[in-house]
Amino acid sequence: MHFSIMQLLLLFPFGILAGIVSSTVGMASLVSYPALLYIAGLPPVYANVTNSSSVIFNGIGSGLSSIPELKGHVKQLVTTSVCIFLGSILGTYLLLHFSSASFPKLVPFFILFAAITMVWPKKNKGAAENESVGKFGQALYAIATVLTGAYVGYFGAASGIIVNAILSKITDEKYAVYNAIRNVSTFGGNLVAMVIFAFQSHIYWILVLPLGSGLLIGSYIGPKIVRVVPEKIIKWIVAILAFGLAVELFIQAY
Repeated sequence: MHFSIMQLLLLFPFGILAGIVSSTVGMASLVSYPALLYIAGLPPVYANVTNSSSVIFNGIGSGLSSIPELKGHVKQLVTTSVCIFLGSILGTYLLLHFSSASFPKLVPFFILFAAITMVWPKKNKGAAENESVGKFGQALYAIATVLTGAYVGYFGAASGIIVNAILSKITDEKYAVYNAIRNVSTFGGNLVAMVIFAFQSHIYWILVLPLGSGLLIGSYIGPKIVRVVPEKIIKWIVAILAFGLAVELFIQAY
């Protein structure tokens, strides 16, 4: 395929917007994937592959911008990153070697559940109860994060929301902290997908350059926005956007 200079230039501002959206609420694909479909004119499969390769720049930009939030949370960051990394290998393999017609029909419900989880209030528990639930919760957290990593490698749309939903229930930290952990930890999953896609599929690198450059800039801006916007407002924005995406994907699947 051949692309005009105008198409390439248009992808850059869409990349910036996608980076801001991704690093604040975790929905880069809400902007970048349609841009590849409608501006670049890519078929859906190649748009998905090229998009997954572009969003690795989100982890770089948001990681550099989120250093203050990541201090003191290295253990959580490493654990989340490893789980997503391992899961993404499985997800990418499944995408390239198996066809699952039923999977797209389940995705809207994953996203809807994550949206509800983000705004569902936590129950206050006693110290003893928190300790007993903590061990069981950590095990569930690891399993859920590996499965989310598989989702990152397989499809990836709104995967950031799902990771944030998991983190919101196993940590008492502010949104800005676990959002920073999510931004950096998903980098490994997207990197795995990019490497495998590079050998097993076709990535339009000429499109990755402008889109990824925009994502790098936008993702650096996003964490700064999260620091000043009230947490409740961000969570409700996440929930509303996720609900809209779930409805759209539901319509497409059914």
